[in-house]
Amino acid sequence: QVQLVESGGGLVQTGGSLRLSCEASGSTLSRYTMGWFRQAPGKEREFVGAVAWTGSTYTYYADSVKGRFTVSRDNAKSMVYLEMNSLKPEDTAVYYCAASGRAIGMRTRDYDYWGQGTQVTVSS
Repeated sequence: QVQLVESGGGLVQTGGSLRLSCEASGSTLSRYTMGWFRQAPGKEREFVGAVAWTGSTYTYYADSVKGRFTVSRDNAKSMVYLEMNSLKPEDTAVYYCAASGRAIGMRTRDYDYWGQGTQVTVSS
């Protein structure tokens, strides 16, 4: 079992930056692929980015955030981060951290554990 708690959301202007954090507990973080998803009102939850479970820095991103968002992890601190730059109003959503015991996937069903989410609002 893995418990995930996100933090760092808030209100930011277009072009601004935010860093989301995800604290994991209950199991060794290094065993899991860690992903970030987001869900806007009236829309399905969508993949944002993920970092592999290995000691490598392999990451994968949705096209919509590539070059603007960065996923990273600190296994020693049991933390995962989502650095978001050049934010746009269309990035407004609830952002979720998720853990998977498998290789990187982009579907919600690829992930076994989820946090409660943190709201990000980008004003125009």
